[in-house]
Amino acid sequence: MTEPTRRAADRAGDGGERPGDQQDERTDRADGAADVSTNTTNETGEAVVPAIPELVIISGMSGAGRSTAAKCLEDLGWFVVDNLPPALIPTMVELGARSQGNVARIAVVVDVRGRRFFDNLRESLADLEAKHVTRRIVFLESSDDALVRRFESVRRPHPLQGDGRIVDGIAAERDLLRELRGDADLVIDTSSLNVHELRAKMDAQFAGESEPELRATVMSFGYKYGLPVDADLVVDCRFLPNPHWVPELRPFTGVNEEVSDYVFNQPGAKEFLNQYTELLQLIATGYRREGKRYVTIAVGCTGGKHRSVAMSEKLSARLAAEGIETVLVHRDMGRE
Repeated sequence: MTEPTRRAADRAGDGGERPGDQQDERTDRADGAADVSTNTTNETGEAVVPAIPELVIISGMSGAGRSTAAKCLEDLGWFVVDNLPPALIPTMVELGARSQGNVARIAVVVDVRGRRFFDNLRESLADLEAKHVTRRIVFLESSDDALVRRFESVRRPHPLQGDGRIVDGIAAERDLLRELRGDADLVIDTSSLNVHELRAKMDAQFAGESEPELRATVMSFGYKYGLPVDADLVVDCRFLPNPHWVPELRPFTGVNEEVSDYVFNQPGAKEFLNQYTELLQLIATGYRREGKRYVTIAVGCTGGKHRSVAMSEKLSARLAAEGIETVLVHRDMGRE
């Protein structure tokens, strides 16, 4: 017997690792991986209990507004996964628990597009309950007439109609989802709701007492490079004198204090900033009311280097002071 073989035999005879032990160890690891409450340790060796994410399952009739409901939760800061196979929901929750709080709220859209996985939903819900995961089911409902009109308006077949009619697919889906609808924590009938009204109902349930946030992107740009395609509002600063024609200011940008002072010492510059800020406050109130969460404000001048940059800097600071989460982008600065 060679020396390596003898050492292996000694380990087996002295309580070393046996094939059965290997199987037990693999089983233990698999069980631990599926348990979202498994403790971890921090840098000091102290046990840390992972925070289990809040879970919402969005389901319901095709055409009843699942995508709108999911988008609303995404705008409210939820991590949204569309059409996730139900068998993977516990795994998704486990990954969220391991994210150290980075994924605190998860929304999963489950529908008949994944119908070969749909039978696994009941098993996954039982698994989550056994692991004490708090979950809510939101079910989107709508009348047959409303669903038929919606499918006909977009000229798309119902996912379950096959060779039959739209109403046949709707009837099959209702039968498939009947038990899930009975287990739902929140049922929303969208038969007579438009998109904004559905978002308002979702906000009322999930936004809490605070008003949903509005996030603004303030982007300076140069007209000679073209309008930003994603602009919601466009501000033209070309009514102000151009610092480009001041030799000592030409090399600098609107971020520079000398250029900013020059721009805002021009007639109408400060008044424009003040009045446009007031107008944006009015617009922001309407955006929130209509469920719009993101707005891009494009501020332009000829080259996107001086006036638009200086105005964008001041405008973004004003919006931030008003409590609007603001991102500042200078698209064309440095392109000349």
